[in-house]
Amino acid sequence: MLSPRTTPTRDIVGLDGLWRFALGTRAGAAPWASQLAPPLEVPVPASYNDLFVDPEIRDHVGVVWYQRDVRVPRGWTGERVVLRFGSVTHTAQVYVDERLVAEHTGGYTPFEADLTGIVEPGAQFRLTVGVDNRLTNVTIPPGTVTTGPDGHERQSYLHDFYNYAGIARPVRLYSTPTTFAEDVTVVTGRDGTAGTVEYRVETVGEHADTVTVRVRAVDESGRTVAEGHGPEGVLRIEDVTLWQPGAAYLYDLVVELAVDGETVDSYTQPFGVRTVEVRGTDFLINGEPFYFTGFGKHEDTPVRGKGHDDAYLVHDFQLMEWTGANSFRTSHYPYAEEVLDYADRHGIVVIDETAAVGLNLGVQGGLTGIPPTPTFAPENFGGTTRDVHAQHLRELIERDRNHPSVVMWCLANEPASNEDGARDYFEPLVELARKLDPTRPLTYAAVMFATPQNDQIGDLFDVLSINRYYGWYLFTGDLPTAEGYLEQDLRGWVQRFGKPVMMSEYGADTQPGLHSVWDAPWSEEYQSDFLAMYHRVFDRIPEFVGEHVWNFADFQTSPGIHRVDGNKKGVFTRDRKPKSAAFALRRRWHGLGGRRPGQAAAGCGPAGGARRPGAPAAD
Repeated sequence: MLSPRTTPTRDIVGLDGLWRFALGTRAGAAPWASQLAPPLEVPVPASYNDLFVDPEIRDHVGVVWYQRDVRVPRGWTGERVVLRFGSVTHTAQVYVDERLVAEHTGGYTPFEADLTGIVEPGAQFRLTVGVDNRLTNVTIPPGTVTTGPDGHERQSYLHDFYNYAGIARPVRLYSTPTTFAEDVTVVTGRDGTAGTVEYRVETVGEHADTVTVRVRAVDESGRTVAEGHGPEGVLRIEDVTLWQPGAAYLYDLVVELAVDGETVDSYTQPFGVRTVEVRGTDFLINGEPFYFTGFGKHEDTPVRGKGHDDAYLVHDFQLMEWTGANSFRTSHYPYAEEVLDYADRHGIVVIDETAAVGLNLGVQGGLTGIPPTPTFAPENFGGTTRDVHAQHLRELIERDRNHPSVVMWCLANEPASNEDGARDYFEPLVELARKLDPTRPLTYAAVMFATPQNDQIGDLFDVLSINRYYGWYLFTGDLPTAEGYLEQDLRGWVQRFGKPVMMSEYGADTQPGLHSVWDAPWSEEYQSDFLAMYHRVFDRIPEFVGEHVWNFADFQTSPGIHRVDGNKKGVFTRDRKPKSAAFALRRRWHGLGGRRPGQAAAGCGPAGGARRPGAPAAD
């Protein structure tokens, strides 16, 4: 599924803005049959939960309805007309007037409806979308819906971020010719100083059997540097400029379809030439060892919830660059396509993660004291859940495989990889991911309960990503003891699996403005000292390839006595103000250039250490 682009043969109409809105409990039996009656409006893209003061809307479990009127451009006569949603969280039903035109389950990947012949150029239609936020044992991520004594449904889930819902990403109406390029795949490589570009074009339409395919690679100056013919082939770019972390360079693959010598469709696919591989205990980009510095993030901002916002996109990338971060993980779901496009253009490395978070009933048992039932039992997350997980993986890789910024697929966050059934669950998914994309390494983020001794799936993956909170959830306030346990744990993973190891989560909740001269949890000093302790351990392990702090910024969670207005492990507040730890990270990371701390060029500043209030920041 190609991302919509304006080309010589394609046009786009954006449908973002204010839409009519109603709860399913207030919208009547057939909301798509007429104009929604309640006088509520919501912005698209945005989550709806925090927009209103009505608690029934924020706490609503079930379906809500979005609606707007759309006019098809009159110039689209004879063209194919397609409606595309960047995502709808979590299940969508789409109606054009009174006709159901699309259904989709999966809150973080795009879907489309072909409206050709259903709508007419120059005419207006009523677009109505039902959005269901319910999570069950056969959704990704999973959850449980129960009915309370008041008759209202209640939602619970196993992930530690708020279940924001709605139309959180852009909605577009676009046109294509009736014979068109349906998909373009680009795989790059290197041959000495040349770049190789393996391409494949899939064509659909009335002239698909007779169409001629022409492709050309165009550099950033607009110069054609390679050309090819046919639906698949390999281009060679001499003296190629590589896409590098921190130094992005993008080419365009211009695809043109012709019938009897006349161009009938044109599509431009940006790409970067770079290679990724795991060799021994090294993670290599373009044949050079790469060390990840950065964060786990969330699509989470005040008022908008998970709604995509270009202002926050730019500001967040600026703050990551300021800290010296070179990468981030899309925890715990695929992010908006606009985020990856931006990462492509600015040289930020991405670990792209599925929405498979919460496949671990042991976490629930740990919080409640109730003995957990087996995670991968058929009545919990057995075969049906895995099938849903597989479909989500297909949609993720299909969407993101052409992004040079994406260097690794993360199949799940904190699954119960220590439990029986984990291998039967994950082995087919690993095989599927390697079939869909044999060019990128695979990882998963290991939960605290999974140890080097009991983990059952580590050998299936290329990189071991470890989530650990020694000094916070365990040995709280006792950093010397936590340091010993952390080092023993990480060395155990290296010894057993002999693979690259990185820390995909480590952090401590911190209340901004709370200060202490002692090791006082929740203080800004404790967060900085906590991170510095982890960094000392990382630097003693040669097989270590990266550090992603949890989290970039504070984020909202479901209500609970162990959270005060959300998760406060961010090194920035939710409105992006720096805590002391942000300055400590800047001193450690700034100027590394993808190298391990201690291996960077001289003059890049000291590594580690906490900045006490009043101390000067790094330049």
